[in-house]
Amino acid sequence: MEILTEQTIEGLQIKGFLHAGYKNILTHEALQFVASLQRQFNSMRLQLLRRRKERQKSINLGELPKFPPNSLLIREGEWKVAAIPACLQDRRVEITGPVDRKMIVNALNSGAKVFMADFEDSTSPTWENVMEGQLNLYDAVRRQVDFELPDGKKYKLDDQTAVLMVRPRGWHLEEKHFLIDGEPASASLFDFGLFFFHNAKVLALSEKGPFFYLPKLENSREARLWNDVFIIAQDLIRIPRGTIKVTVLIETILAAFEMEEIIYELREHLAGLNAGRWDYIFSIIKKMRRHPDFILPDRSRVTMAVPFMQAYAQLLVKTCHKRGAHAIGGMSAFIPSKDEAINAKAFEQVRADKEREAGFGYDGTWVAHPKLVTVAKEVFDKKLGNNPHQKQVMLKSLAVTEAQLLDIKATDRIITETGFRTNINVALQYIESWLRGVGAAALYNLMEDAATAEISRAQLWQWIHHEGITLEDGRPVTENLYLQTREEEYSKISQGMSDTGHLQQARSILDALVVNEHFEDFLTTKAYEYLD
Repeated sequence: MEILTEQTIEGLQIKGFLHAGYKNILTHEALQFVASLQRQFNSMRLQLLRRRKERQKSINLGELPKFPPNSLLIREGEWKVAAIPACLQDRRVEITGPVDRKMIVNALNSGAKVFMADFEDSTSPTWENVMEGQLNLYDAVRRQVDFELPDGKKYKLDDQTAVLMVRPRGWHLEEKHFLIDGEPASASLFDFGLFFFHNAKVLALSEKGPFFYLPKLENSREARLWNDVFIIAQDLIRIPRGTIKVTVLIETILAAFEMEEIIYELREHLAGLNAGRWDYIFSIIKKMRRHPDFILPDRSRVTMAVPFMQAYAQLLVKTCHKRGAHAIGGMSAFIPSKDEAINAKAFEQVRADKEREAGFGYDGTWVAHPKLVTVAKEVFDKKLGNNPHQKQVMLKSLAVTEAQLLDIKATDRIITETGFRTNINVALQYIESWLRGVGAAALYNLMEDAATAEISRAQLWQWIHHEGITLEDGRPVTENLYLQTREEEYSKISQGMSDTGHLQQARSILDALVVNEHFEDFLTTKAYEYLD
């Protein structure tokens, strides 16, 4: 196998280090495959991203989301998704995490039914992280991912492991270390293309893939683009169309109004939808940022029990089951502590959250830590019994309206000093961690990733840029209050740090995100400028 150079494939250039181990991934044939996808689909990707900006301008002017009138026939039609493979019939507990080797082994051995290996929210996209992730997954697919640490601790795959699904980065992201015809490659096509090229045939032969999660979609046209990619990719490596199966994260407010249309566009390849609750909350703040009726309270108060989140959660179940797809619940981000009293309280909260999802009709749920698998599994075992899912729960009498999905006013607007400080503290620590190359940061017994950090910085922007917003104690939320509090939190975090370089960068990034009149769509695109 040959490492790519500028001389071997015209128009392709790698800007990252070519470590020896990368030769198994960056082969001439694999990169030709990625380049083919990029050249065929990138122009449409860029067009769809421009449409996002146009839609945002309309929302800013008062045109709120609604169910698309021009796709009524799809919503009222009689159709189902294609058959779902046997290994994806039971998805009662899924675990997610980054693509480092230790996480992959632990997650596959966790007892969960599915492991979503994540190139997106929980992976800082350094060149090394992305490439090591591809290598680790290549080895995991071939059951050669076992390793031993210098202290003698061994990590080895069990005989029975979770089904592997992979989440590539979203349509909005680029891979600046890989240029095609002088332009950065789509990170989506880069992540998907490399994994698919190397592993699709192996997984298809064992009838265990290839399976993917699709993030950050905003409408059905973006889903159609993925479907077009899948058709061409399957044809190019000569596996049957429909072999790919995907689950789409409904984690934007705009996608919530097009669930059926998204399923329809992907119906040959779709296995389910997932309630990506944290990004969904962030999306509401982002998309409705100019509207005073959409001010949210402390992040901790925006639970799945508030009316607009419950409407979204139940609509997802009804939509999936109507079309024969699985409905997968949201993330429990708790990280077990050494303090058993903290654990006991948190486990009860996790259990209540999962009982709510099971009661709504969800077929499975997400956790971030192996020790939560048992808690979530107990809830769904009790609800499902020996059945692999509960797609017979049709919720025919449920009618979710546009107004219910947008009913933010029914949620209180309590903003506490603790909530304000926590947003600043978590955002600073997470961005610092991300800049160091760690995209999943354990903070205050929670696994914070890009989605939760996005909520934190977006709420700070929202509270500061609307008039009349006050803390619970009556103090107005202003830029000066932010800067004063940020400096206090920065000082606390920096104490004991031997190197505050990344924290200083994090402070600069957060300030640019929060006090600027312009709202940056994604924290990660801003912070990516700082990565080598």
